[in-house]
Amino acid sequence: MKYLTILGSTGSIGASTLDVVARHPQRFRVLALTARSQVDLLYRQCCSFEPRYAVLLDEAAAGGLQSRLRAAGIGTEVLSGTAALEKVAALAETDIVVAAIVGIAGLRATLSAARSGKKILLANKESLVTAGALFMSAVQASGAELLPIDSEHNAIFQSLPPAGGGSLADRGVRRILLTASGGPFRTLAPARLAAVTPEEAVAHPNWVMGRKISVDSATMMNKGLEVIEAHWLFSAAPEVIEVVIHPQSVVHSLVEYCDGSVIAQLGNPDMRTPIAHALGHPQRIASGADFLDLARVGNLSFEAPDLARFPCLRLAYDALRAGDSAVVALNAANEVAVAEFLERRIAYTEIPALIDKVVAGTPARAVNSVEDVERIDAEARAEAFAACAGRGIGRSVHAG
Repeated sequence: MKYLTILGSTGSIGASTLDVVARHPQRFRVLALTARSQVDLLYRQCCSFEPRYAVLLDEAAAGGLQSRLRAAGIGTEVLSGTAALEKVAALAETDIVVAAIVGIAGLRATLSAARSGKKILLANKESLVTAGALFMSAVQASGAELLPIDSEHNAIFQSLPPAGGGSLADRGVRRILLTASGGPFRTLAPARLAAVTPEEAVAHPNWVMGRKISVDSATMMNKGLEVIEAHWLFSAAPEVIEVVIHPQSVVHSLVEYCDGSVIAQLGNPDMRTPIAHALGHPQRIASGADFLDLARVGNLSFEAPDLARFPCLRLAYDALRAGDSAVVALNAANEVAVAEFLERRIAYTEIPALIDKVVAGTPARAVNSVEDVERIDAEARAEAFAACAGRGIGRSVHAG
């Protein structure tokens, strides 16, 4: 029996994880669930899985949940605050930590799991994007096992040669190819982009995801962050990582070898597949996802990304090459820009303009601690909010 802590259990990744876990009651037991604000859903999850702990950020909300659970006869202890997130990520009884909190809010808890030597199923890409060196050092020092559950990085993990010494080149790898769907605006006329609505941006053609990550998919910032993540996960230089648009979302990523071979992982677009792979690794377990029918899919197509349409992808590559503080600022500015767009305070095409302005104004600094990350993050967010409030975003970067 393996005991799980799920950080961010009420999001799409957390819900998919619980779906897989429920299919294997003899293998897995949920020890702790955490959420930011979806109290009703967390209550239902606690009733279904009866974890030892549940965590909410707000103390009053946690007290209300505790009362409801006691009235229902559920013995779950409800904790609150960021320190509680770190606590449940490092519980001695926890074997597996699913890191699915969206944004930099998940950094400290995920790092706590890494320092505690857990098997980490990583969906919180910001842990690597903003603190890659710190995070990977913690994994190596503690002997933690790190398994990516983003569909693309999980596909790369499955397609790489067995772990061993030496660089990717020493192991025969020439390129890592990250696939991207192209999102809902891949073929939209450039003149229409400035007027797209949040509802249009979150309507992903293939995946069911949260609002923030759906907008990131539309701008392809999500793919840019995945490039940065792949750099840390696989010790890959930026020039070794390429992005290719694959609208069908059936080929989840590929690895090209020096002999001309290309190995890919395919499957229906269902997050339960990479989650089940990581949960069961090195064994294979049922995920509940439909099996792939290639004859029904018919055609698989690929195209190079248009950086005029998707400037966020270029900004991510530039930040990775610029160094740690630029990457932290990129992530912070993007979180602010997406939130402002979803609240209809800036236009869709102003998202990359805001990010570009903030990153350009961020001095190059070393990132040696979580506090360094949080300091740069806070400064970048303040700059982003100030730019929005003063409408000083500028119009230098436009999609199309």
